[in-house]
Amino acid sequence: MATSPHRRYWAFAYLLAAAVWLTQLHRLYQPSPDDAALLAHGQAEALADAEVRAADSAHVRRVNPEWDLMRRMYLALSFADLALSDVAHRDAHIATLDLVVDDLLAATRDDDPYRFLLPYALTAPWLGGGRSLFLDGEVALVLAARLLVAPRKDLEAPLHRRIAAIVRAMEASPSLSGESYPDEAWTFCNTTALAALRLDDARTGGDHHDLAQRWIAHAKAHLVDARTGLLISRYRYDGTVLEGPEGSSVFMAAHNLILWDRPFAEAQYAQARRLLTFEVLGFGLAREWPLGGSADVDSGPVIPLLGASPGASGMALLGARAFGDVASARALERSLRFTGAPERSADSESFRAAGPMGNAVVLHAVTQGPLWALAAGRAR
Repeated sequence: MATSPHRRYWAFAYLLAAAVWLTQLHRLYQPSPDDAALLAHGQAEALADAEVRAADSAHVRRVNPEWDLMRRMYLALSFADLALSDVAHRDAHIATLDLVVDDLLAATRDDDPYRFLLPYALTAPWLGGGRSLFLDGEVALVLAARLLVAPRKDLEAPLHRRIAAIVRAMEASPSLSGESYPDEAWTFCNTTALAALRLDDARTGGDHHDLAQRWIAHAKAHLVDARTGLLISRYRYDGTVLEGPEGSSVFMAAHNLILWDRPFAEAQYAQARRLLTFEVLGFGLAREWPLGGSADVDSGPVIPLLGASPGASGMALLGARAFGDVASARALERSLRFTGAPERSADSESFRAAGPMGNAVVLHAVTQGPLWALAAGRAR
């Protein structure tokens, strides 16, 4: 039976109303200036509870043991930044930071190189001395951040050992890159190690400028993907490329490289934003790989059809915040509020869908800035 003009009219009206509603949906999920404080309070409460700390650690280890270390790093950086920016609550932020630091020291006391590594680390020999730069770099960054905020004598020796291990590993490598896994280096890990060196220089007056500049020169010549112009993610000890650019690596690498070569860092962020980020109806998303790539364990689940990755989107938010890209940051935060299942009380907030790892990354993204500014201002 033919559709009457009256029915066609109402069908068109409903479709038009739905289209208008969809284009305005993002306005319901606007970020607020209070978000960072609420998220920080929620994370501080979780860290203050030993049972919750243990449960969060177990949760992320079931997905990826690397995240058990990375989560602590992002939390430490977050509360270091807050201690510098929120002077009224400085002591409370340092106390929370010390919970992260002490927990990390306890977890690394036996110096087990495999505690935070995926099982394939056991399948091949190390080429550069048997230490993981992933471990040394992230632990060093946590300790250096804590000491840059305020003195703590018991951390001096552990940090000195980690800094020395980083320098030995990078200087001994034909690619100036320490291994994260046997015969496998990552730009994420090597730029994180360089960030640790910069923070340590800022507080001690040391000078790792030459090593950093040689690494950056090597990276520009050998570690930039010819097709995309982005830093690759993974390569062999000798520099042979294993894997191209990843969103979960390149945004963090750009954030780290601000401390040593801001123009290069800005160029990497701008290109990553162009190739990896996009918006749908005002909601910002990021791909783990440029079009044509494939995701891995760091990506988290990938949204079908869109190809968006939670891991890359979280790192894209960090990049947008670090480089003052307000429009991209707001679009990404709207997506977080739409899909992250926020749970808010009177004085705290967390994102259930993000899990412990995602909440740590988001907190660092929305608090970052003061620590890097302090390090860049004090160091050479």
